[in-house]
Amino acid sequence: MTELSLSTARSRGLLAAVAFFSLFSNLLMLTGPLFMLQVYDRVLSSRSEETLVALFGLVAVLYLLYWLIEFARGRVMGRIAARFQSALAPRVFRASLDAAARGRPSGGALQDLDAIRMALGSGVVLALFDLPWTAVFLAAIFIFHPLLGWIAVIGGVILVVVALLNQALTARANREAQRLGLEAAEFSRHAQEASDYVGVQGMGPDIARRWSTGQDAALDRATAAGDTGGLFGSFTRAFRLFLQSAILAAGAWLVLEGQITGGAMIAASILLGRALAPIELAIGQWPVLQRARAARASLSRLLAENPAPAAPTPLPPPEARLDVRGVTVTGRPGDPPVLQNVTVSLAPGEALGIIGRSGSGKSTLARVLTGLVRPQAGEVRLGGATLAQYGPDGLGRHIGYLPQEVRFLDGTVAENIARMTLAPDPERVVEAARKAHVHDIVLKLPEGYDTRLGPGDRRLSGGQKQRLALARALYGDPVLLVLDEPNSALDAEGSEALNAVVAAMKAEGKGVVIMTHRPTAISACDRLLVLDAGRVAALGPRDEIIR
Repeated sequence: MTELSLSTARSRGLLAAVAFFSLFSNLLMLTGPLFMLQVYDRVLSSRSEETLVALFGLVAVLYLLYWLIEFARGRVMGRIAARFQSALAPRVFRASLDAAARGRPSGGALQDLDAIRMALGSGVVLALFDLPWTAVFLAAIFIFHPLLGWIAVIGGVILVVVALLNQALTARANREAQRLGLEAAEFSRHAQEASDYVGVQGMGPDIARRWSTGQDAALDRATAAGDTGGLFGSFTRAFRLFLQSAILAAGAWLVLEGQITGGAMIAASILLGRALAPIELAIGQWPVLQRARAARASLSRLLAENPAPAAPTPLPPPEARLDVRGVTVTGRPGDPPVLQNVTVSLAPGEALGIIGRSGSGKSTLARVLTGLVRPQAGEVRLGGATLAQYGPDGLGRHIGYLPQEVRFLDGTVAENIARMTLAPDPERVVEAARKAHVHDIVLKLPEGYDTRLGPGDRRLSGGQKQRLALARALYGDPVLLVLDEPNSALDAEGSEALNAVVAAMKAEGKGVVIMTHRPTAISACDRLLVLDAGRVAALGPRDEIIR
């Protein structure tokens, strides 16, 4: 059973309550036909006002109960939808992060989850609970007269065929519209992130036209699917009204023939409308069901490809001893390996520099060391244990990582340094900032550590961002620091601060791995590893490798 099915199964009791309410709701829908039957066949023939008043009072009470039951089952379905989203949202969010870390972003995952919630909370699901009662109402029409029953059955079959045609003809267009819409949204996001470059290079008009082209394509497909769905929806509504008129005409003929009463004629017409109402609603809400179905398939793939890691046995803080043995990372099929048989070790109190041309595999190796990329062959051990034994959350407490591209999340400086924990420890935040030699820079910000940052913050220079990200990497006192091009935006003062951080880590018996192509970044390294096309080209003491 999939995680999505399990989440739905946890609301089994609430679903049973909806089914229970649906039983009484549909039984109470017989109130109108029975009332009409009694009015036409008893009240009008006997001309009894007392009977009419009594029947009307009973009908008023029954419709009051119907209102309460309908409200109750609608609210229960709303709770089921909210519980479903609440239970799965953290899991889906984490799976999205894992997928993005592996280079397979799934930005629409949370929208998919919301689409399923909306479908669960909509009237279309209640219509599915009502569908089995269609057979009951059709059987009741047969009781009045077989001719009326067959008219209702044939009409219902036609509506079901229309629903299936609607599904067959609009499913592909809806999927294509959704895909094109997501691509246009992703393009817009990337354009906004590069807004400075876009503006300076005069790319704005072309970027806008390219986005408009993608967005128009998505709108065209959505409009085509909407036109087809609207055609079927309009036909459904018109055909249901025609059916009610047809059954009235047939009923009137049967009354004239003396085979049924006038009350039976009216009651059969009302029962037909009630029998076909769930089908009409399902057809009208078909896009909602299609979107939820596609979302469920997409989420199932995401969760299957990014399974929730089992909670490992907590391990004590490891020794800063890193062992990389025969690590191989492959790229796309047919391409040469990004890393091939890389073996290197790092002792406590040592700094290792990894150098090489662009594209030699330095950043990929950094992602392997931090657990972001799993090698296809070989292993990485920290303190004697494989990275998997720490679990992703535990590993993050022992390894500080400064990526090549620095990003901040929407929060204060303190929250970003504290890795977005809900309650940052002020002492640990300031300690990390002091270690990164960025404390004085933070104090000069408008609100100090309470200054809010964001993904596109422009108040900090590239070097200041890099030093602030270094403080984030140092938060929590990790035993290993992995720095990917840490001084790409640093000035001389920043480079000196970085070297001071490396020296302090070594003095504390911790380890540092630096990926770089700048000589100033390797001055504090004890050994150097040279990567060439993903292979180890040289490994040894720094001065020897430099010579």
